[in-house]
Amino acid sequence: MSNENTKRVKSSDIELKDRLVSVQRVTKVTKGGRTFSFSAIVVVGNEKGVVGYGLGKAKEVTDAIRKGIEDAKKNLIKVPIIKGTVPHEQLGKYSGSHVFLKPAAHGTGVIAGGAMRAVLESVGITDVLAKSKGSSNPHNVVKATINALVQMRDAITVADHRGIKLEKVFNG
Repeated sequence: MSNENTKRVKSSDIELKDRLVSVQRVTKVTKGGRTFSFSAIVVVGNEKGVVGYGLGKAKEVTDAIRKGIEDAKKNLIKVPIIKGTVPHEQLGKYSGSHVFLKPAAHGTGVIAGGAMRAVLESVGITDVLAKSKGSSNPHNVVKATINALVQMRDAITVADHRGIKLEKVFNG
């Protein structure tokens, strides 16, 4: 996830809302019987361009969720949003999961399923067309979606990176 245009954000500066993506019950078989524990993947965001995800593991569901939220607050990134949608089409990949994000007209809504929807709504995107391909494992889908969002660049960033004026980005 390390990219030169990734902008880290401090969690103390903003009001974050958390969304539980999935909880898995994990079983470890020992000589004394089965031991159950839980893993929870949580997405946090301020619905204004900041999002992060975290994984928590514990013997109790509530503890796993709490740990996931704490972990998510340590992994916040800033995402460019233009008029409630993404700036451009983008592919994201993590392990066996592939996601595709495409800008949509105002009023379209978030056309995405499960884990992708949680991430996109947490970041504050209101209109987007999204497709998940490959593995549907929630952990990998969340990471692939975050990967796609990290690669997003708005026109101002592109102009700064190329060292040209903003008008020249659109006019070639």
